[in-house]
Amino acid sequence: MPLFDLPLEELRAYRGESTEPEDFDTFWDGTLQEARAHELGARFERVESGLSTVEVYDVTFAGFGGHPVKGWLRLPAGATEPLPLVVEFLGYGGGRGLPHENLLWASSGRAHFMMDTRGQGSAWGGGGGTADPVGAAPAYPGFLTRGVDAPENYYYRRVFTDAVRAVEAARSHPLADATRTVALGASQGGGISLAVGGLVPDLVAVAPDVPFLCDFPRAATLTDRHPYREIALFLKTHRGRAADVLRTLSYFDGVHFAARGRAPALFSAALEDQTCPPSTVFAAFNAWAHEDKAIEVYDFNDHEGGGPYQEAAQLHWLRSYA
Repeated sequence: MPLFDLPLEELRAYRGESTEPEDFDTFWDGTLQEARAHELGARFERVESGLSTVEVYDVTFAGFGGHPVKGWLRLPAGATEPLPLVVEFLGYGGGRGLPHENLLWASSGRAHFMMDTRGQGSAWGGGGGTADPVGAAPAYPGFLTRGVDAPENYYYRRVFTDAVRAVEAARSHPLADATRTVALGASQGGGISLAVGGLVPDLVAVAPDVPFLCDFPRAATLTDRHPYREIALFLKTHRGRAADVLRTLSYFDGVHFAARGRAPALFSAALEDQTCPPSTVFAAFNAWAHEDKAIEVYDFNDHEGGGPYQEAAQLHWLRSYA
C-alpha cells in the first residue's frame, strides 16, 4: 500500500481532532477509586513450562469491578533480587497465550508481566482466559463499540482499569522492582500503554508501538480497515449518533492520556499503516507531555511496523531507564 496519510513533515506537527472532555480527570479518578475499593488479591502460582532459563507464574488479580483478570509473570530463572519490571499489553483480539511464549523481556534479565485482555484471546495466538462479565448495549461485532452509549459503560473503561491494576499486581511480586516499571505494547497494547502512561504517575518509561485507540475522529473517517471500521459500521446503522459516540470515545483517546504522560517514551509509526494511520499515532506522540520522547518511523511498512527492528530499538533504549 503506498503512502496515504499526511506527509512526514506534516505528521511531525499534527495534533489530532479529538476534543478532551472537561471532566476527563474526574472520570478516571473516580473509576480507579471504585476499582481500588476491591482487594487486589494478586496470586502467583508457579507453572511447569518446560523452560530452563525462565520461570513462569500464572497470575490472577482483581481488575475493574473486582473481576478476575489473568496474566503471566516471567522471571529469569534463579533470580533472587528485585528486577526491572516490564508490563506488556496485547494487540486486538489476542490473549496471553501459553507459558512458553513471549520470552524476550525475561531473557533480557527483567521481570515480565503480560496482562490478558478481558473478553479477547480468540482471534490469534495461543488464546486467552479472562472473561468480560459486564453486559453492554447493542454493538457492532468486535470490541470498539461495546458500551459506546456512555463512557461509564464503555468496554475500554474496564480494560484500561484492568491495566492500571495489572501494574499494581505486577509490582506486588517480591522480585519486581516497582521503582523501575515500564509499560509497553503494540497496536491495542500500545493504546493501553498510553492509557497506563497517563494514569500511573511513576513509571520510568513507556513504549507504545503503532498504537491503536488514538485520535478517534480522524481514524474513524480516514481508514476503512478494522477495527476502526467498527465505529463507522455502527454509525451506519445508528444514524445521527456520531456526536454521542465521539463524546464517549474522547474519554478513552490516547491523545488525551498522552497529554498526561510523565515518563520518557519511545513510540513507533509505520507510514503505510492503514490499521492505525500514522497521523493518529503522531497525534499521541506530539501530545506526549514528557520532553524525553522519540519516535521510530518505518517508511514502507504497514501495521507490522518495525517488528524485530523495533524490539531491538527498545532493548537498546531501555538500558537507560530499566
